[in-house]
Amino acid sequence: MRFELPHDLPSRGPGTVPAVSLEPSPVEQRRLRLEQQREGRQMPEIPRPRRERPRELSRARNAERSPDRSHSVDRPVARRERRDRLLQRAIGVSFREEERTLLSSVGKFRVIATRDLVEHVYGGSSRQLQQDLRYLREQGLVEVNTVNARRDGRGGKVERIEVVTLTREGRALARQTSGLPENQRLYHGMVKPREVEHDTQIYRAYLKQAAVIESNGGSNLRVKLDFELKSNVQKAIYAERKADPQRDLAEIKQQVAERFELPFVDGHIQIPDARIEYERSRSAVEDIGQGPRSGHEDIEVLTAAYSPGHLRTKAQAGFHVYASSSDRATITARIEDDHDLMRSILEL
Repeated sequence: MRFELPHDLPSRGPGTVPAVSLEPSPVEQRRLRLEQQREGRQMPEIPRPRRERPRELSRARNAERSPDRSHSVDRPVARRERRDRLLQRAIGVSFREEERTLLSSVGKFRVIATRDLVEHVYGGSSRQLQQDLRYLREQGLVEVNTVNARRDGRGGKVERIEVVTLTREGRALARQTSGLPENQRLYHGMVKPREVEHDTQIYRAYLKQAAVIESNGGSNLRVKLDFELKSNVQKAIYAERKADPQRDLAEIKQQVAERFELPFVDGHIQIPDARIEYERSRSAVEDIGQGPRSGHEDIEVLTAAYSPGHLRTKAQAGFHVYASSSDRATITARIEDDHDLMRSILEL
């Protein structure tokens, strides 16, 4: 039996069942839109929500993966934390007198040759110095490097020089344990490897001139390297120029030179390799009347690389000039006609 269905749906009337809507559902509509977009262009990628991770947990995991490396933002903090840990560990250790002297001396002069430490701090005991250096290196307080000596046109085998510098932690520990005054600046690290040999000779020149000062009653010696002197001079010149931009620069330089008691030669402020400041003895103050209780002496280390004109400028500046025996022989050969200058050069 077959039933004929009407082609038209019956109209909705009372009591009739509502007709089923032919409109697609919202889900179907979204599916159709996505299919249309896929046909017309590539489907847009819907980003996945990023799962947030606590910063502390992230840092802890990074530290576990690479304990010696930190994020660039955290490097200063990591360095300070490492320095504090080293200091806390080192402060509880009883350092020998030679070790404290080594730390403070290297801090004051930035770099010192091990042979000079053997002679002037360890009484000739190279073995004891090497043992102390090994221990201080294990504590992360010093670094020991070997550098080439200057050639200056000389032939033969290149001399190698072993030198000691402080680390950041070593400088901080030297500040806490050396008993040095707060205004004594300390340094760490190596700055100019090419000038290391010259810089190590400043320590020897200081020892010779310091002995003269102390023999005349001077005490409480403090050293200023040219780094500190140049910085102070440049700051003073900048301040004067800022206060009066129209002022003559040569006039400003001369005024600043007088303020810091530095010689002004041929329009230039002459800065020594180091300045030794000290307190005069009571008898010395009485001898000069109402003069200052403090004084200073400037030292300069000459090398064979200095030209005759440069040598005369340094001598004219009134510095106490020193040179090693080999450099002194080369220098005197260049200025053999200037006997006064030859006599003023002291041997290291």
